[in-house]
Amino acid sequence: MLEAQLYQCPYCGEPAEALLDLSGGDQQYIEDCPVCCRPIVFDLRTDGVHWQLGIFREDE
Repeated sequence: MLEAQLYQCPYCGEPAEALLDLSGGDQQYIEDCPVCCRPIVFDLRTDGVHWQLGIFREDE
């Protein structure tokens, strides 16, 4: 199950959208910001229905 989530880049502050795969369980992965190209850490916690997404700078 895919879920779209808007977020703000923790570096440049620009809005972007992430597609979250809730069927994969808890996940942590890195994607580059589509605007400033810096690495963003996505920390997804889910039971397949409810979810919580943390967005962090890689250098924190």
